[in-house]
Amino acid sequence: MAVGSMTLAAGTGAVQAQFKTAHDLSEKLELGVQSGLLTDLHGVMIAHGDKVVFEHFFEGRDFAWADDLGTVKFERDTLHDLRSVTKSITSLLYGIALGMGKVPTPDAPLLDAFPDYADLKKDPQRAAWTISNALNMTMGTEWNEDLPYSDPRNSEIMMENAPDRYRFILDRPIIGQPGVRWHYNGGCTALLGHLISVGTGQDLEEFAKEQLFAPLGISQFQWMRGSDGVPSPASGLRLTAEGLTRIGQMVAAGGRWNEREIVPQEWLETYMAPQVRTAFGSHYSNSWYWQEHFVPAANRAFPVISGAGNGGQRLFVVPALDIVVTVFCGAYNRPDQWITPLLVLDRMALPNLEKL
Repeated sequence: MAVGSMTLAAGTGAVQAQFKTAHDLSEKLELGVQSGLLTDLHGVMIAHGDKVVFEHFFEGRDFAWADDLGTVKFERDTLHDLRSVTKSITSLLYGIALGMGKVPTPDAPLLDAFPDYADLKKDPQRAAWTISNALNMTMGTEWNEDLPYSDPRNSEIMMENAPDRYRFILDRPIIGQPGVRWHYNGGCTALLGHLISVGTGQDLEEFAKEQLFAPLGISQFQWMRGSDGVPSPASGLRLTAEGLTRIGQMVAAGGRWNEREIVPQEWLETYMAPQVRTAFGSHYSNSWYWQEHFVPAANRAFPVISGAGNGGQRLFVVPALDIVVTVFCGAYNRPDQWITPLLVLDRMALPNLEKL
C-alpha cells in the first residue's frame, strides 16, 4: 500500500506519530477482559499508515445475524459480523458509484430515483426528499430500531417482512421536517443499496467485490441477504479484522491503495464535515460518525470518523494521525455495548501513541 501525505482533516497538516511497544497494550487488554471492564471483546487490530502495528484476539460466543455460532476462537482472518458498520461501507460504495457517474448526486430528488413510487410525490414533504436525506438519516419518517431485532415490531424486521421493502420505507408516516433531525433508520441505507445496484447494473455484493474488496486484496467476506435475496446494505456484511482494517487504511490514505484511487478523495472529505448531530451527541455525515477524541501525546483532540455496529463493532479512523482501530465484540443488543470499543480507543489505543 502506498500511503499519500493527504489528510482528510481539512486545513490541518498531518501530525507525525508512532505507536509504542504493543506488549503493554496486550497486557492491558487481557487485564481489562479478566476484570470485566472490557466485556465480550473479540478482537482489536490497529494500523498506522501501511502497517498493522498491533493485533490481539480472544475467544467468545458469537452470532452470524441470528445464527448462534457457539464459542469461537478469533484470529485476524476470522469472519465477523459488522452489523451497522455495513452502512458506512455502503456509503463508500455509493461514493465509488458517484465517481463513476452511476448514481444521482446527493442533492438529487430521492423519489426521482424510485419511479415505481411516483404516487408518493403527492406528499410535498416526501417530494422534497433528497438522496442526502437517506445518506444522513434525516428523512423525518417514523422508524424504530430500539426494539430487539427479535421483535416483529422492530422497523427493520417489519421491512424484511414487507411484500415491498422500498414502498414500506418510503411510505412510513412523516414525523418531522426532512433534513432537520437525525433519526436512526436502516431503511435509508436499504434505499442507497438499491440505488447503487440499479445504477451500476450489478448486485451490491458483486459491485463491492469488483470495486472495493478485490482492489484492496480482500478475498474473505460474506454478505448476508434478506428474505428477498438482496444483500443487506444496512447490516449484512461479514469481514475479517484484517479486511476491515484495510478498508480503514484506504480511507485514512485519502481513498488510495497501491497508487490506485479506490474511493474519490472528494467523497471521503465529506465525512470530515459534520452534517447533523445524532441523538447521542456525536455528529453524522453521509453514514459515518464524526467526533473528536483526545490524544495525550499531542495534548489535544483530533477528529475521528467511524462506522459503528450492534454488539460493539467499530472501525475508527483518525485521518490526521493515519491511525485505524478495528474493534470486534459480541455484546449484541446490550444497552452498554458502546462502552468496550470506546474504552479500547480512548484509554488504550490513542494513549499508546507518541510523537516523533
